[in-house]
Amino acid sequence: MPVTITSIAGGAPKPVFDRLGPLFEKKTGNRLNALYDTMSGIQGRLAKHDALDVLLMPVSMLDGLEKDGTILPNGRATLAIIGLGVGVKAGSRLPDISTPEALRTALSAARAVVHAPPTATPSGAQSDKVIKELGLAGKLAVIHKAGLAGGVAAIASGEAEYGIFPKSEIVAFDGVTLVDSLPGALQLNIVYGAGITAASSVTEAAAAFIQFLIEPESRKVWTACGFDTP
Repeated sequence: MPVTITSIAGGAPKPVFDRLGPLFEKKTGNRLNALYDTMSGIQGRLAKHDALDVLLMPVSMLDGLEKDGTILPNGRATLAIIGLGVGVKAGSRLPDISTPEALRTALSAARAVVHAPPTATPSGAQSDKVIKELGLAGKLAVIHKAGLAGGVAAIASGEAEYGIFPKSEIVAFDGVTLVDSLPGALQLNIVYGAGITAASSVTEAAAAFIQFLIEPESRKVWTACGFDTP
């Protein structure tokens, strides 16, 4: 009998799930209820014991959740790696951000820069760190919005001239162009993994879903959406 698998992830894997979800449902007959939230939001849902079957999070966070018994030690998989990039409104001039110095020059001339809240996601924390390391803290108008909560849309609307988000969130949004990845030591490569919650009642179907995500054909979708193979 078909079952429903409830997954939750940050914004970065959403473009992948938008493409792979329907394929998984067609292949198995099971339904995927794909949810998205910030990392702090996911942790809040877990604390409230929301009904979740599969968690898609940075591997370092999954390690902690396995240690405290939130996810099962079996059935985990490493999915893909995503880096951070800078986005601009489609049609805008693409600045040089190939070095930290070039990135500083570009950002310092911006009306506003948008990135996720520093306490909500790893990308937000890294973006905040980048601005501080470039000596631009307090000198820029910074908007804190997660990508799925209007952050990337703020680039398309012109509310912010530049945005720093996982590359997958930028390339998937119509009206926004990826300038390039963050340069060198300013980059944060996030390794995404998947795990099954100990509270799941559909562990067999959840394991099949995770396996589907790392099949060769599925790997091609991850790559097409801006991720690298782990």
